Parts: sequence; structure tokens; C-alpha cells
Amino acid sequence: MKLTRLSALVLAMIMLLSLGMSAASAQEQIELRVLNYRDMTSPNAMEETEKVWKAFEEANPDIKLVIQDEFNDPFHQATEAYAAADNLPDVLYAWPSGRSTTLHTKKLLKDLAPLAERDGLKDTYLPIALDGSQQAGGYLAIIPSGVTATHTFYANLEVLKDAGLEPAKTYSELVAQVPVLAAKGYETVLMPSQDTWVMQSCLFSMIAGRFCGEGWEQKILSGEAKFTDPDFMNALNFVKKMYDDGVLNRSTLAVGYGEGPGLFATNTAAYYIDGDWRVGAFITDASTKQALIAPERQSNFLVSVFPEIDVEGVKFNRSNSAVLATGYGINAKLEDGSPKLEAAWKLVKWLTGNEVQTYRLSTGGLVTPSRSDIDYASMSLEPLQVTLAHLTSEYDTATVVIDGAFAGPVYTPLNDGLQAIGLGTQTPEDVAKATQDAFDAWKAAQ
Repeated sequence: MKLTRLSALVLAMIMLLSLGMSAASAQEQIELRVLNYRDMTSPNAMEETEKVWKAFEEANPDIKLVIQDEFNDPFHQATEAYAAADNLPDVLYAWPSGRSTTLHTKKLLKDLAPLAERDGLKDTYLPIALDGSQQAGGYLAIIPSGVTATHTFYANLEVLKDAGLEPAKTYSELVAQVPVLAAKGYETVLMPSQDTWVMQSCLFSMIAGRFCGEGWEQKILSGEAKFTDPDFMNALNFVKKMYDDGVLNRSTLAVGYGEGPGLFATNTAAYYIDGDWRVGAFITDASTKQALIAPERQSNFLVSVFPEIDVEGVKFNRSNSAVLATGYGINAKLEDGSPKLEAAWKLVKWLTGNEVQTYRLSTGGLVTPSRSDIDYASMSLEPLQVTLAHLTSEYDTATVVIDGAFAGPVYTPLNDGLQAIGLGTQTPEDVAKATQDAFDAWKAAQ
């Protein structure tokens, strides 16, 4: 009987010790708040939860992630609200400039250069990816996942063949195709422009580069040039011309960004304008095994850049708009050497590391990785992904993306104005003046 009581006592003590150890472990677990940019309705979104986020937590049981997923404007609104409240998450998705200007210019993100140097990241990343001068604050605020071509011109050969046409090589050819395609019930160029950033980022930045030349943004930033000068005016007038010529139908101003891929995949238009990242919307979703454009159809779609603009005033053609891709940064308030900073850094390295970049490349969520150690030979890519991998050979020069070169208060009236040009509620002159006025006000406040 004594032995039984002793055994029970020992068992109780073991249980108490076990509970104590569990409580201690729970107390030692580091919690990281994460603000992430993700379209939860996009292909592979659910699989990414398992492959990226849960995989990290399973490998790091001492770290707990509290993730807030946002997409499009709600994401940027959340970022600005957190910044204004001085309550940034520990780790957050960010642009290298432009749309994340507040984070950079106010130095709300930690300088990751010392950590990157400590851990030898230069051995496995492209030099430009770790060059802090490429980011708005002049320091390494984020580790970017790649390099992004914000303009991509997709051509649907099925539609063109049905209309007896070949892909247009010049703007004049594109204009000539408008009535032929309309007679068959097709749009010429589809660009989902309800969200005002799309025109500026996915088309107009490229147009501005062709009309204004390389380094045009630096001339404006230095006061050497203005948005009201003839070159920029020519670029704005070309946007108006595209609507007037019917190349862009004004109905596209009511098409939401999420609607675009589905409409193009179902042969509503001959051409589609978006960023290089959008190929991820067309390929096979690993979780459903379904694709908007089945692999066997993908050879009927070309990926290139806008045709030669054979209009007076163009400085050069065969150019595109490109910028460092987005990535992840860390709240500047996390103290050097603290366990929380080390946990956040471990997460950032994972999110921009080889395994995650390889996974996102395979799903179309990443086009040009920032890492130099990706094993392409081991990957099984769909035809559209292979075509997109050669996009850089379609242009000779990369010029800036406007929302990557200028602050939000400057490009916002331009974004709104480009839509107003399409609607016919503002003239190119109105938009140029509003943008220059905004720039002058922004500069005076610096």
C-alpha cells in the first residue's frame, strides 16, 4: 500500500514538473507579428500557407507567428495606419521604395546590412539585391525577393488567329487591328484599370521612359526638369491617344484587378497588360490542379513588351519599366542582439531564402529571383513560365517605375489623373500641372 502511495506521489510530482516545463516553454516562445501581402483568392494561396508559413513554424517551435494577410490598397492602408500609430508589426512585407516610402524615409525599418554581412548573404544573392542605395532610404531596409518588370505585354495567338492577325510590331499596326478585332467581338488590349495604380505601374511608367529617356526622374528630382515639360506631356498625350484610338477601351476602367486574368484567359481580348508576376494567375494551382490557361494551351500565348511606339517624340523603343522586387523588413525598434530580433531575422532569411524562392518560382509567384543559387535544372516549369524567363531579352533598356522613384504624395495625383484622362474628366495638361504642384509641395516639405 505504501508502495502504491509512493508511486502515486512520484507520478504526481512528475506531472507537476512536466506542466511546469510546458509553461516555461510557452513563456519562452517568441511571438512575431507579421503583416503580409497576399491575395488569398489567387492560385496556390492555400498551399503557400503550408509550404511557407507552417513549414517555418514547424522548423522553429520556439517562434509563434501572428500573421495578418492583406492585399492591394487595404495592405497599404494598414501599413500607413501602423506607421502613424508607431505600432509596426515585427516583420512586414514592403516595397524597396514608392509604395513603402514612409517606412524608408522615416527609417521605420531596421538596417539589415550588418546582419546580412554577418551571415554571409552576399555569397548567395545578386549584388543589386543587397545594395542599400537601390532602396528609398539609402540603406538595406528589406531583403528583396527578386527584380520585377512591372510592364508585361501578353498576346493571345488564339484570338489573333481567329481574326486573321499576327502580333502587332508597332503601335500603328495595333491601331489597325482595333476594327478587325471588334468585328469578331474581341477587345484589343485588356488592362484592368479600376485600381488607379495599374495604369501607372504596368503601362505608363514604360511609356514615360520611352518618351522621356533614361534618368528622366533624376532630372525632375533635381529640379532640372518638370512634369509639365514637353517630353512628359507627350507621354500623357499618348495615353489619351490610346483611348481615342480604341486600343484601350474605356470600359476597362471599370474592370477590377482580380478580374483581368480570367477575362484574358477566356479569350475576351487579343492582348493583356499587367506585371511579370501575373503569370502566376495563369498557371496550374498546385492545390486544385487547375489552371486558367492549361499547360497545353500556353504555347498559344506570347509574353513580351509593348510594340514599338511609332509616334513623334519617342526617345527610344525596346525599353521596359523595372524595379527591385518587394521583400521583407524588420521593425527598427527591435533591439540589436535581442532574441526577438534574431527570430525576426530568421523569418526574413527564410522568406527570401533558397527554398521559398524556388517554391515561388515554381508557382509563378516569382519571376526573377534575387538569389544566385537557384537550381533551375531541377525544376519543372510550365510553358508560360519558360517564356517569361526570357522576357529580359525582349528589351534593351530598363527605366524607372514611377511609384518606385517618387513619394506617394507625388504619384497619387498622377495615378488618379491617368484614370481621369481615360474617363475624359481631365486633360493631360491638367494632370501634368497637378502632378508638378504635388511634387513642388512635397519637395518644400522635405
